[in-house]
Amino acid sequence: MSTNNFISHGRSGFKTAEAKQNRRDFLKVTGKAAASASAFSLAGGCGNGEKASGTKRLNVILIMTDDQGYGDVCFHGNDIIKTPHIDRFAAENVEFTRFYVCPTCAPTRAGLLTGRYHHRTGVQGTMSGEALIHPDEITIAEKFRAAGYRTGIFGKWHLGDNYPRRPVDQGFEESLVHNGGGLSQPSCPPGKGYFDPEIMKKHNYVLPDNIPRWLGSNSYFDPLLQHNGEQKQYEGYCTDIFFNEALSFIEKHKSEPFFVYLPTNAPHSPEFVSEDYLTPYREKGLDDKTARCYAMITNIDDNFGRFRDKLTELGLDENTILIFMGDNGPQYLRYNDGLRDRKSSFYEGGIRVPFIIDYPGVTGGGGKIDTIAANIDLFPTLLAACGITLPGGITIDGKNLMPFLQGNTSGLSDRTLLFQGNHGVPERYNHCAVMTQQYKLVDGKELYDIIDDPSEKNDVSADQPGAVEMLREKYEAWFEDVVNTRGQGPQRIYLGTEHENPVILTPQDWRGPQSKFVRAGSLGHWLVDIRNTGTYEITVRFGAEKNPETVHFSIGDAKGNYSLKKGESSHTFSRFNLESGEARLDAWLETKGKTTGVDYVEVTNIV
Repeated sequence: MSTNNFISHGRSGFKTAEAKQNRRDFLKVTGKAAASASAFSLAGGCGNGEKASGTKRLNVILIMTDDQGYGDVCFHGNDIIKTPHIDRFAAENVEFTRFYVCPTCAPTRAGLLTGRYHHRTGVQGTMSGEALIHPDEITIAEKFRAAGYRTGIFGKWHLGDNYPRRPVDQGFEESLVHNGGGLSQPSCPPGKGYFDPEIMKKHNYVLPDNIPRWLGSNSYFDPLLQHNGEQKQYEGYCTDIFFNEALSFIEKHKSEPFFVYLPTNAPHSPEFVSEDYLTPYREKGLDDKTARCYAMITNIDDNFGRFRDKLTELGLDENTILIFMGDNGPQYLRYNDGLRDRKSSFYEGGIRVPFIIDYPGVTGGGGKIDTIAANIDLFPTLLAACGITLPGGITIDGKNLMPFLQGNTSGLSDRTLLFQGNHGVPERYNHCAVMTQQYKLVDGKELYDIIDDPSEKNDVSADQPGAVEMLREKYEAWFEDVVNTRGQGPQRIYLGTEHENPVILTPQDWRGPQSKFVRAGSLGHWLVDIRNTGTYEITVRFGAEKNPETVHFSIGDAKGNYSLKKGESSHTFSRFNLESGEARLDAWLETKGKTTGVDYVEVTNIV
């Protein structure tokens, strides 16, 4: 029987009742329907994750790439990029062709890990202190770990670098991550950097044509990473390292149920990759930036193919849910299968991403589902698939996608998804979208029929005033709900706890009107919460090449300044008594009357 019957094309779910029945027949013939109903307890029959009699609990692996858009795979019509392993994975399993995320990194991650719109979690943006998750949010890792799963993250976290927001504080027993939003950003610790000739020669890479102004000192090659909260130097390319360490974790725990979250840093800019991967794309005549991006994705594809082969070798492919997806649209305009715009946009090109799922006993044989789904759906879906109950007492915005996978879209095809992305407190109709299966309303005024016009070329708001009014009403109710969940006050970084001492502050979490670290001369402050009254010392670090005259700091009633000698790159202000409570910490350099920010501040509770 052809598996193409599982392809949907309409305004809701599966194409016809015949297609649904054919899918059921296919599962019955292969014997997978019974397996999905009994061995894997789709209805959650294992209670709170307890192992059912005579069954083995499902493992879960979630792979999410960074800035890989909908068109950055061959199977979406891109005839230049080479992604044979991902293409094969899509052909063999189920693709949600209309899977949506937030238009930027941290909000997507907050929603994915909690099942809640990111506004409820404290995460509003990607920098300036807006990528800090509320410590009391319940993550999917916490739920899996409580149910007896081994949990590991390998790659990009981007929800807070300090206690109690680190992965090790939020449910992951094994954590290998970089700080902040990327290996290239000032949130990372100082390392040898991209310009080190030994590293360049060792890994056979050259610098891109245009080096971003915000380039940090850590590198995609031989990076400094955080392993279980401790800094450690690794050898190799970042993507290879993350896949290798994830496989080591899996092999170590192959006889136990595990949840692995593998969010790669690639292909996020800057596009650093070895010449081995880059040369074939250069030879195709691509511009340097696109050639590099495609080379990074082909490296991901190679790792993904190797990863799947290892799962098969270990005998884990038949009881492991495996997901491959992107976190938002491409970071700049390139081929995107006709979708409009890119990352940061609420048009389709910014929020629609590749999403493929292999659910043993359910998705074998391939197929496509075109009903809208989103990052917030993974939390309830994966917990349900593994028989783990949802947390009580909080709003879960995501929907369980199991009915889609089982061919039953009743009651789910008419859902509404809502998106908003502002820095600071959300403002009504500012950078937002409301979406149903057919329509999308952008910024409260532009209306598009996504089924008939997926490229969003024709604004039909004038012809469909009823649809506009209906979506605006949905938006108003949603806005009042999510904005008032717990208030939109700023998150603060904890100082003086036994869990993290010293605490290192970076420009990733600066606040203030000059805090954008992509600009020269940026300056910001940190909002902190001193958890224990005590004696502290504060070390301020900065690049010696800045050649500043004086360095200053202030926190509460404590203040200090120091006249620097030429070549100095740090200074420690010792023994300040700080009272517990909320405070603002400032640290800055002064040269000839001009001020600029420092690179790092290290706060240590010494008594």
